[in-house]
Amino acid sequence: MRADPMLPLPYRVAERLVETHDSATLRLEPVGPVLATGRPGQFCMLYARGIGEVAISISDAPPGGSTVHTIRDVGAVSRALHDAPPGTTLGVRGPFGTDWGLESAVGHDLVVVAGGVGLAPLRPVVLGALARRADYGRVVLIAGARGPDEFLFRGQLAQWAARDDIDVERTIDRPAIAWDGPVGFVTEPLARLSLNPERTIAFVCGPEPMMRFSANTLMDKGVPVDRIRVSLERNMQCGVALCGHCQLGPLLVCRDGPVVDYATAGQLLTVREL
Repeated sequence: MRADPMLPLPYRVAERLVETHDSATLRLEPVGPVLATGRPGQFCMLYARGIGEVAISISDAPPGGSTVHTIRDVGAVSRALHDAPPGTTLGVRGPFGTDWGLESAVGHDLVVVAGGVGLAPLRPVVLGALARRADYGRVVLIAGARGPDEFLFRGQLAQWAARDDIDVERTIDRPAIAWDGPVGFVTEPLARLSLNPERTIAFVCGPEPMMRFSANTLMDKGVPVDRIRVSLERNMQCGVALCGHCQLGPLLVCRDGPVVDYATAGQLLTVREL
């Protein structure tokens, strides 16, 4: 029997890894019934008992029923989740929403552009592409952060950068001590990138201005608008398209998103969230 999508299931924090001064990754394991395995780009509703519930992207979905979420401390609920030590029981609903459609990108070159915590929902794209590396052409990851200590998954980024089957470029917003890499927004290395627009599918996630500028840069290079995929972030409170809080134009983001192509997202991203 399928679980009630409005009923949180108990999951226990099996591991907590500090990523940055305000972000941590939790690996959650089921205490009882197991939710369906999330697809790259989907999200779950995570519940901190007595405090509330919030939508958090899936940053990995290892086999065995675990789910992994990278959480930034930005409010009461996210702070409780971020701070939860191993052994804490949380409520989990989901997975919900659309995914990045990695299967539909087989045979294409992949360009992944991540700004800040936008790397969390894009991490499964990179993991999936590397797990089936022969299915894809060139794979490029451009990751940006405010400073060297603001990158998520720093150890994994270094491992990816050392490989010869993925091109990784990290850039920070402003100069920093002990940083000899590129300085500037992700659009700058993206603008320098040589690509074949007819073979390219792009995956973009980060602050809305960053996604708009990145999409425009890709379009200037000839990448078709329907091959640029972005992840929308709005006020998702139910996850199942009932409450209407996440409405964005004709979309209910928890159902019709969060991943949409830029043909759909372009005009919508000019609307400020209330």
